[in-house]
Amino acid sequence: MGQDYLGSITVVVVTWNRRDLLSSCLQSLTRQKLNQPFEVVVVDNGSDDGSPEMVLKDYVRSTSFRLRLIRNSDNRGFCAANNQGFAASDSEFVALLNNDAEAEHDWLEKLAKAFDGRPDVGMAASKILVYEDPRRIDKAGHLIYPDGQNRGRGSGELDQGQYDRVEEILWPDGCAAMYRRAMLDQIGGFDEDFFAYADDAELGLRAQIAGWKCLYIPDAVVRHHRGATLGLRSSRRLELIERNRLLLAAKLFPWSLLCWNPFYYGMRLAAGVWAAIAGQGEVGKYPGVRGKLRAAIAMLQGDWQAAPLLPRMLAKRRAVERIRRLSPRQVRKLIMDHRISLKQLMRQAV
Repeated sequence: MGQDYLGSITVVVVTWNRRDLLSSCLQSLTRQKLNQPFEVVVVDNGSDDGSPEMVLKDYVRSTSFRLRLIRNSDNRGFCAANNQGFAASDSEFVALLNNDAEAEHDWLEKLAKAFDGRPDVGMAASKILVYEDPRRIDKAGHLIYPDGQNRGRGSGELDQGQYDRVEEILWPDGCAAMYRRAMLDQIGGFDEDFFAYADDAELGLRAQIAGWKCLYIPDAVVRHHRGATLGLRSSRRLELIERNRLLLAAKLFPWSLLCWNPFYYGMRLAAGVWAAIAGQGEVGKYPGVRGKLRAAIAMLQGDWQAAPLLPRMLAKRRAVERIRRLSPRQVRKLIMDHRISLKQLMRQAV
């Protein structure tokens, strides 16, 4: 463990039910080996399974770190809840940890050191492994397809050291990330119109446009129960993923790429049909003809739900101009340099 002061740290844990997973998550934070105090803010989104009571009974007074609980009366979504956590803290760095993830003992220390001597770094990404099979990668940062759909880098691959290099990437997965407070103060937090899914992509790409970098730290490891919140076969999950990829593109993509969105979307749909037949990709997880039809309807509903929000996203483009440091041409190059291929996209699921 290093002896340098790493800057004050707050960990925000957003939770909605899944009491046992939340307890395991908090237990992993009690094991952090850090040579300085840190705090944890748990934001409960209206759980009805006793999660907030468990936090108060088992953790508020018995942990080595300060723990605060914010209780919402209903589910305000991942974005709004994290923004509550941001507002409740004035730490130099804010980490996010999903309630269905468990951090290795040196996770916080490794992430915090990513910012040392790098004032341009506003985000740090973890290596996220699949909890049920930690030989496999869940996400090692993110890639993006030119229609706005994003996927975890290396998702589903065996971890054979191919992502063991510290390097600049697009953005961290919101499951396990750290952000510089100065960056959040400049560009703002999560866009609450996204509710959940692609929210980390929107925040990360907006930060890149404002000139902030993201470092991937392979030694900062967490294990993640995939799809524990809504379930991997949830129609609502698919709706949000599809809806939000459109909102992301409308808000942040340069016009030179946005005008090609229908073309790239059509390419992805065509490839997705073939992948689904082979039982691969996102829709391939839905069994039988009925399951695949249900997935297709969910995607169409996502597009339909995005439509009334598009004028708002286009209006928000003007606010992004006030923080812009990268030109539209540079943003396009950034997206294309971190592009996921159709072949990779169709092999993976979110």
